[in-house]
Amino acid sequence: MNKKILIIGANGFTGRHLLHAFAPKTDWQITGCSLHPDICPPACGYRFIQTDITHEEEVEKLMEEVQPDVVVHTAAMSATDYAETHHAEAQAVNVEAVRWLAQSCEKHHCRLIHLSTDFVFGGDTSRLYTEADTPSPVNYYGRTKWESEKVVASLCRDYAIARIVVVYGAPYPGQHGNIVSLVINRLQNHQEIRVADDQWRTPTYVGDVVQGVEKLIEQPVCGIYHICGGECMTVADMALRTADTLGLDRSLILPVHTAAMQEKTPRPRFSGLSIEKARRELGYRPLTFEEGVRSMLQDDSSRKR
Repeated sequence: MNKKILIIGANGFTGRHLLHAFAPKTDWQITGCSLHPDICPPACGYRFIQTDITHEEEVEKLMEEVQPDVVVHTAAMSATDYAETHHAEAQAVNVEAVRWLAQSCEKHHCRLIHLSTDFVFGGDTSRLYTEADTPSPVNYYGRTKWESEKVVASLCRDYAIARIVVVYGAPYPGQHGNIVSLVINRLQNHQEIRVADDQWRTPTYVGDVVQGVEKLIEQPVCGIYHICGGECMTVADMALRTADTLGLDRSLILPVHTAAMQEKTPRPRFSGLSIEKARRELGYRPLTFEEGVRSMLQDDSSRKR
């Protein structure tokens, strides 16, 4: 019998990659859901439903219609600066919508895979965070995501929380870019780019998020898993390694301290996540950063053919 998978946030960067990766599977029945219409031309392999998940009755209607076995929740207000000044909106999208989904998943005996973030941590360390570490977010976005994790854990019996970090890859048409695509675009156009040299992350190739989520769908494990890259580096390192991998001009990259960036919203200085639990329990094996950058370029090239 086909397994029914519902992907919430299917117009978003990660959600769209999950949708297109899972659609060809003959033993999975895929439905994508978003607040807005499908950003891609109609394609075989999945159906698409437009729904506002911030309304409890719409969530229940969606679940009744799809009757999923697994819900993968990727939607979020992830613009950190925007969330900092729009608390009610961030709370509605990042917490209350998750509450409606979690309640409905439990009611319909459906597994929930909820995507979260490294920004649940405060960054006052130089040791990779494990799933056992207690979150202490420094901005409102991080606080809402931590709250969403607690909501899922309190309401669902069959769930997994996947924390992801600085996801990069080839965007689909109509999508915002990411730090790696921004670096590539700037350097290819011979433009300088300023990047923080004192913010440490474990960047994640989007194909590895797909790998991790697929494992969480197929394996009935419960709890929190860090699904990210296996290398910790600064944002400036990411830019420099991207330039070196693709043979672009690294002299256009200007590493600066966070203070010089004049960011409006505090961000954790260090939010590298350990993936040892995911390696051990799921068999999760991410690409190296350079492999991810090259795969990203191949994805982009094949899509344009």
